[in-house]
Amino acid sequence: MNSNTFRTPGRRLAAAATVTALAAAPALLGAGAAHATGGTGHASATVLRTGLDVSLLDKSVDVPLAVSLNEVRAPHSADRTALSARLDGVAGGKPFTVLGADVAQAKATVTDRRAEGSVRVVNARLHVPGLPAPALIEVGTVTARATCEAGGTPTAAADVLGAVTVLGRRVTLTAGGTTEVKVPGVGEVRLDLAQRATTTRTAAATALQLKVSVNPLKLNVADVEGTVTLAEATCDSPPAPAPSHPAPSHHPSGTTSHAAPVSDTKPQGGSTGTDLAETGGDPATPYIAAGAVALLAAGGGAVLVARRRKN
Repeated sequence: MNSNTFRTPGRRLAAAATVTALAAAPALLGAGAAHATGGTGHASATVLRTGLDVSLLDKSVDVPLAVSLNEVRAPHSADRTALSARLDGVAGGKPFTVLGADVAQAKATVTDRRAEGSVRVVNARLHVPGLPAPALIEVGTVTARATCEAGGTPTAAADVLGAVTVLGRRVTLTAGGTTEVKVPGVGEVRLDLAQRATTTRTAAATALQLKVSVNPLKLNVADVEGTVTLAEATCDSPPAPAPSHPAPSHHPSGTTSHAAPVSDTKPQGGSTGTDLAETGGDPATPYIAAGAVALLAAGGGAVLVARRRKN
């Protein structure tokens, strides 16, 4: 393969990164630094991602085509509208167009309260190696959005608007369903429309996912098989804010108290814990009364003795 944009089968892993980076450089050069970390939420957005194996007529090998356009992670955005690639043995090693569009925007943002990924593509034309015409798919407007609010329920939305043409044939797509298009002598494409998935903290939306199996037999290409994803957005919620607690009450003296107020209302006819509480008495009252009686008796005895002595 060309050393700049493609790889041989023996170097698939290393070359995959090279092809992707060169094909969507503005989107990926800052992706590592833009990736949200540190316990916050996460978000990503991708206009196009391919995972295709291309079989060549003059070689017993499969050449992988793994490229992406406008693949970003928060906080970042990109709006390239075309993606080209090169494969050794295809079209004489010349660049060929994978995706062209009038608008191809991907945006991912994260704050302390919100994470969101969004994609918008207008008038997209997707091609595969060996099949320059007709296009694999042509579509009017494609959007995908995933939103995750801190402490809220994540949401995902995806739409495909306008006419859709697959392998030169106009098709009608079913929302949330699968459409199969078969063209004799060319191949077949399976389309899954508007896929959405959410959990308590994450959301993902994909406008179109294509499973491709075509045999163009042109430009030295025997077969092209694999998957293509058009307009994908994901998010992961930021942590929910800590619950607020009521302020403690303060006494006039400045001390803090969390004790609940005590009612001085007593049940009617019930026991209060002491027999004297209801009459206003005190637990020492019996002793005081006994002392008074003793003093009175002593005083009376003293008076009687004094009178006898006088007589």
